[in-house]
Amino acid sequence: MQLNNMEILTKYFSDFTPKQTEQMAALLPLYKEWNQKINVISRKDIDSLYEKHVLHSLSIAAVFQFKIGMQVLDLGTGGGFPGIPLAIFFPEVRFHLVDSIGKKIKIVAAVSDALGLENLTSQHSRVEDVHNRKFDVVVSRAVAPLKDLWTWAKPLLGKPPGTGVTTETPYGLVCLKGGDLAQEISDSGKRPRIIDIHTLFPEESFKEKFILHVAG
Repeated sequence: MQLNNMEILTKYFSDFTPKQTEQMAALLPLYKEWNQKINVISRKDIDSLYEKHVLHSLSIAAVFQFKIGMQVLDLGTGGGFPGIPLAIFFPEVRFHLVDSIGKKIKIVAAVSDALGLENLTSQHSRVEDVHNRKFDVVVSRAVAPLKDLWTWAKPLLGKPPGTGVTTETPYGLVCLKGGDLAQEISDSGKRPRIIDIHTLFPEESFKEKFILHVAG
């Protein structure tokens, strides 16, 4: 049986607080309502929102532990992925979501307000115009080639944290990618850590889907 609702989340995450459960459950009606006004999620995917968008975003949370007070930039957030699900999951981490398309940021702001996400801000901007801020982590979801993502992310990253950093601390660039990435990784000149999402969530839609982590 295919799970297209909140059950696909609770299949892999069993420790949501009541508030997080309420916020996650509100995502589908909110995105359905906004999708009728502004088509931000493909119509064939809207009914699979929790698997293809929310759970995909939370694959980052299945691998990395964001520390309290960390500053995270979601570069090219689109309709709010992975930033909004991660902001729900990590309420004590600060998320800043940026996109160059105004109507998408309008949806992000509206969904964030409806959910009461006090740890999330949004900005209609090109990433090159995000100035005077430093972040611990830049996250992104299939926005551009890895080489470009790293070029944009690197100037926005603060100094690496000192002692106590482990492979579970996601300083640097964390991006969600799919398909054969060999050439893209080679072109980037980086050697990212690669996590196969299908090993985390063995669902058909996550075959050939990966998390790439460039620490520096």
